[in-house]
Amino acid sequence: MNRIDSGPMTAREALAQPGAPVVVFDRVHLAFDEKVVLEDISFTLIKGHTKIILGASGSGKSTILKIITGLLPVDAGIVWVNGERVDQLTEAQMMSVRADLGMIFQEGALFDSLTVRENVGYKLYEETDMPLEQVDRRVEEVLGFIGLSEHIDKMPSELSGGQRRRVAIARAMAFKPRVLLYDEATTGLDPITATTVDDEIIKLRDFEGVSSIVVTHQLRDAFYVATHAAVRENGRVRIVQAPEHKAREAEFIMLKDGLVCFEGDADELRRSTDPYLKTFLS
Repeated sequence: MNRIDSGPMTAREALAQPGAPVVVFDRVHLAFDEKVVLEDISFTLIKGHTKIILGASGSGKSTILKIITGLLPVDAGIVWVNGERVDQLTEAQMMSVRADLGMIFQEGALFDSLTVRENVGYKLYEETDMPLEQVDRRVEEVLGFIGLSEHIDKMPSELSGGQRRRVAIARAMAFKPRVLLYDEATTGLDPITATTVDDEIIKLRDFEGVSSIVVTHQLRDAFYVATHAAVRENGRVRIVQAPEHKAREAEFIMLKDGLVCFEGDADELRRSTDPYLKTFLS
């Protein structure tokens, strides 16, 4: 199994260092028959930072997430995820990589027949030997983090759309992954409800040090996540305008015709004079 060379440190120790890369795409190419989806795509996600991937429908945004999780093999190029070169791994080897990834889908993808408690703890109940009391404590902890403790024994059908998305985030964070992948997590939600989901993305990044890739076509949510930060004041959590150095830790990637046509922070994206970007942003 190939790993990033970390000298005397283990891969996990190297990845824990500030500035360590947790996801690297190096000249990645993918096509379905004659249709090129990704062409020569390169980018790096740094530990604790956020990449926000924008683009028109069919531009390859969600395809990038499927490559990271090993659901799609690449035709060419190199892909590193948490120190593992995943483009060369077998399906069995990918399982350990996926254990460090949390995925939040557009519709939440909760199990309708399970309670909130059972949904959030599902992976811990089914895939670990963690004692039930310890799983329950972890479930209660993450539901408290996202402010849904009182809904722990409800069914998904009893929750609002925004609450279901937040439960999906709790489920993804329950096993403490280092990377969270959001696939259109706010699509279909009204702006106020979407903001509650955006706030959880920000809190996980700023309080838990989670590295994030956010795929979206919702510009309001994209810029909100990129330009806000979570702080604790007098025991309470507030979402505030991010200082300049913090805002630079969230970078946008714009895809067009299978290529990266822009990569930079929110200010650089707003200042761009590229006609396509100006049209997209308007």
